[in-house]
Amino acid sequence: MASIAKAKPTDYITGRARDLRMNATDVEKIVWQRLRNAQLGAKFRRQEPILGFVADFVAHDHRLIVELGGGQHAEQRAAHDERRARMLEQAGFRILRFWNTDVIDNLDGVLETIRAHLEETPILRSQPSGREFP
Repeated sequence: MASIAKAKPTDYITGRARDLRMNATDVEKIVWQRLRNAQLGAKFRRQEPILGFVADFVAHDHRLIVELGGGQHAEQRAAHDERRARMLEQAGFRILRFWNTDVIDNLDGVLETIRAHLEETPILRSQPSGREFP
């Protein structure tokens, strides 16, 4: 299933991801400032196309997706989000979800939760020499 996640995204999804990166919410900007440059020990990408969806943040080496949400339109998106989560989990990803209010009220707690999940997940990518990371 992992190869499915690497399939080339459609032009629409690529454009959508680009638009989302260019128009990030304030909460996404706050989290990105703390995830970028491997500050938590893992490389994250933001607004990354995966399986026809756009993940807010993903650490591919750890197969970890971080999603943020404000709660608006929650009922209308529930079925879509459930289907999306099922597909991503079947491809081997774990998904952490945080409300925007969690980030605003407890950023350190959100980051610590992400860090804990990174630490308990082995790195899946090989080093250039072909040796596995410890």
